[in-house]
Amino acid sequence: MKIIIADDHALVRSGFMHILNFQEDMEVVATAADGLEAYQLVAEHRPDIILMDLSMPPGESGLIATGKIHEDFPETKILILTMHDDDEYLFHVLRSGASGYVLKSAPDEELLSAIRTVHNGGTYIHPTMATSLVREFVKHDDYLSVDDPFKVLTKREVEVLPLAAKGYSNKEIAEKLFISVKTVEAHKSRIMEKLELKNRPELIEYALRKKLLDF
Repeated sequence: MKIIIADDHALVRSGFMHILNFQEDMEVVATAADGLEAYQLVAEHRPDIILMDLSMPPGESGLIATGKIHEDFPETKILILTMHDDDEYLFHVLRSGASGYVLKSAPDEELLSAIRTVHNGGTYIHPTMATSLVREFVKHDDYLSVDDPFKVLTKREVEVLPLAAKGYSNKEIAEKLFISVKTVEAHKSRIMEKLELKNRPELIEYALRKKLLDF
């Protein structure tokens, strides 16, 4: 299977490449340092799987890239590699089109198992996160009904929120997400309404609290 690795740390990319290329059924065809480069490499190589880090500052985040890649290249499976063991990230990466979610602290054997599971059409969730996911769906008929308004944000609103908090203009956000300025304005308005925020300082505080600015 052809694999692309997207991570902002060169040592991490090199380490994963060594592990994967040692496997008879895996070949790393390219590596990327941020989400935009990851998208471009997927377009060029059309890999079977991309290992996607969520946090790749200062470049485009893995969350944004995941949505774009899933939409434009649905045949490429996306396996998220991250340090975040938070339920909220799990929900949103799955909604964005990811087929799996593995913590960077997981042993090599788990990563290899996750890659093969995803390649065979399955979904891989780190065991501790899977328990949380099941608990949420058992507890609620629809996890969107939970009290935390973050979970009712759409995939696009989750993409817009950190960019707005970082201070990007509506035009800059529109260019990054390939949408119109009016659409950005509409998303920002709905974000503020859903989260019950009154101004940008409150938006920044919220984004920091949710770790979105780590992206």
